Amino acid sequence: MTDVKVVKVDADVFRFSVTVRHADEGWEHYADRWEVLDMNGNSLGSRVLMHPHVNEQPFTRSMTLSLPMNVKEVRVRAHDKLHEYGGEEMVVAVPD
Repeated sequence: MTDVKVVKVDADVFRFSVTVRHADEGWEHYADRWEVLDMNGNSLGSRVLMHPHVNEQPFTRSMTLSLPMNVKEVRVRAHDKLHEYGGEEMVVAVPD
């Protein structure tokens, strides 16, 4: 992951735009999702990536997610089909 942007769109709804860089090699080895976790490691939502992005690196995909009102920052991590979780997680503040 190289970037995470979070924009508030409603009282408890946020748009996450996540930029992923991964050495996708094809259908057997590619970044297949990213997910948003609270600081205790509980999953708050995930964005499934439906296909390899061999010739599109890095790439950005977005999703809208409702978060509990008490969540002030989140962790975002990527997953790949072959190695599962890896790479650097990013911690981002949730806008007020």
